[in-house]
Amino acid sequence: MRHSDADWRAVDTAGMEHSAYRKSGATLPWGSLEGSHGVAMEGYFWRITDVATSRVVVALIGVNQGPRGPWATLGLAGSPGGFLRLGEPDGAEARVGGLGARSGDLFAGDDRSLRVNLGPDAQLEARIEPDHRWPRALVGGSSAFQSVPGLNQYWHPWLLGGRASGVARLGGATWEFTDAQIYGEKNWGKEGFPDSWWWGQAQGFDEPDVCVAFAGGEVVAGPLRTTVTGLVVRLPGGRVVRLGNPAISPVQAEVGDEHWRLRGRGYGYRIEVDAHAPLADAHVLPVPLPSQHRNTAGAIEHLAGTMSVQVSRRGRLLWAGTTQLAGLEHGGLARAEAELRRRGVEPGAVGAG
Repeated sequence: MRHSDADWRAVDTAGMEHSAYRKSGATLPWGSLEGSHGVAMEGYFWRITDVATSRVVVALIGVNQGPRGPWATLGLAGSPGGFLRLGEPDGAEARVGGLGARSGDLFAGDDRSLRVNLGPDAQLEARIEPDHRWPRALVGGSSAFQSVPGLNQYWHPWLLGGRASGVARLGGATWEFTDAQIYGEKNWGKEGFPDSWWWGQAQGFDEPDVCVAFAGGEVVAGPLRTTVTGLVVRLPGGRVVRLGNPAISPVQAEVGDEHWRLRGRGYGYRIEVDAHAPLADAHVLPVPLPSQHRNTAGAIEHLAGTMSVQVSRRGRLLWAGTTQLAGLEHGGLARAEAELRRRGVEPGAVGAG
């Protein structure tokens, strides 16, 4: 993973300094969504699904702007086994000239490779073949909301399928994988989280080129306040369907700690998602509080839940499938903290496997 120093400086791909508009988190239509925006929170997430062994590993880094300078939210988690290792070191960078983030020798990830070293028993090295990137389009995962300045959260699933090969060392287990399925996304925004949000991502269907991802919650920017869910399906053969514009392709979501039910329609499509996972098997993951220079418990996340999806167009079934390796999240600071207390985790902890 080698990029020029200019690739990491606060200039955009046209060689101009970050504009005030981009620093607000917003992106113009047809604009670059993968590079850094320079906002309070810039999060990057990779999820590797190895169907052959029924294993999943996730790696995450948040590049946060705090009162003492940039710092990182780091995480490495695996299933089965409930492995979790977290970190919040000083020092972090987000790549401006493309997709990428790093924090010293602890974490470095981009669209071609991933390296995590949070201790001798918490390591991941992977080579990535990004076969199915988000198709070039007017907008990304956040739809028209990507152009609204100052939102609390923007979301973009930049990689809807690829191949990853490498090795993971999680606790006492060493897992080598070849051509496992991989997904990648980026989320960013100003500081602040809604009372509740939901997310899901799945591969491991019978058709290896299928990918499903969704993200939803309350979107806030000044007087603007609305609840939105974005839902993306990459169908067999490569067609990508994205629903979630409240006016023309709304998605309704009913979510709990153990179930996720989405119903979306638009452009002649109807997509139904039903997912479930037992709370006892979930991880509790942190989210950053940039201005406080610390993490806090933020989300209940399942690494290997069950998801069934059905996609129809104009009344004709196009595809249906089920996977047992879905990632499923129900976020909320109060919810995550309550789950830690229910499990008897010591005060001050920000996560649990």
